[in-house]
Amino acid sequence: MKMTKIAMLILTVAVALFILIPSLSWAEDGAALYKAKCTMCHGPDGAGKPAAKIPSLVSDDAKAKSDADLTKVVQTNPKHAALAKVLNEDQLKAIVGAVRGLQKK
Repeated sequence: MKMTKIAMLILTVAVALFILIPSLSWAEDGAALYKAKCTMCHGPDGAGKPAAKIPSLVSDDAKAKSDADLTKVVQTNPKHAALAKVLNEDQLKAIVGAVRGLQKK
């Protein structure tokens, strides 16, 4: 009887983890989020579009900004209003990480 209860508990925990883990925000891939949300304007390499006044994310100016500054730009810039509404803090951090990766190339 005791073993049955333990087996049921383990099974319940396993099912709960199976359901919850894919939906956790830390599981987000920053590169995939960047590609889906940012590439359209900033380009796949982060170079931006100077003619359209879309800033480069790989410029010396962007490299000098802190992660908090880059996050704040997304959260407060009116051009990013729709984006800021759908991304949570962890997703923003993942995107900033992806941008830092682009800056190293």
